[in-house]
Amino acid sequence: MKQVVVFGLGGELYGMDIFDLQEIIRMEKITHIPKAPPFIEGVINLRGKIVPVIDLKKRFEIEEGDKSHDPRIIVVNIDDLVAGFIVDYVTEVAAVKDEDLEPPPSALALASFIQSLAKIKDRIVILIKTAEILNVREKEELKNLSKEDSIR
Repeated sequence: MKQVVVFGLGGELYGMDIFDLQEIIRMEKITHIPKAPPFIEGVINLRGKIVPVIDLKKRFEIEEGDKSHDPRIIVVNIDDLVAGFIVDYVTEVAAVKDEDLEPPPSALALASFIQSLAKIKDRIVILIKTAEILNVREKEELKNLSKEDSIR
């Protein structure tokens, strides 16, 4: 049994392991950083710590569609790096049984960040591997963004 936080992006449901999650916060003002990669919206000040914010729709190349009325920032830990993911909304924390998990179809092998597909009630939720959303170079860029001296 695994606990996952379920959230919406575009018209689909995604989920991540609850242990990758630090907290979920309301959308707040994001400071844009020039020359940041296109999927990085900028940074926020989270209780005195500079946290880079990633737009998961841009990262996953999902059509923008309608703007969500209840966007959230999911704050996660990625290899000792704190980052925020912008999602359209958060629905629930769900318990998923092992028998309700299936590996992603082989056609999705290029999407290394997809861990599995979960059947939750009558829905399919795409479970993502938080650590695989960014490659090594991108993680280094984010570490540089979150250093206080790089923003002065």
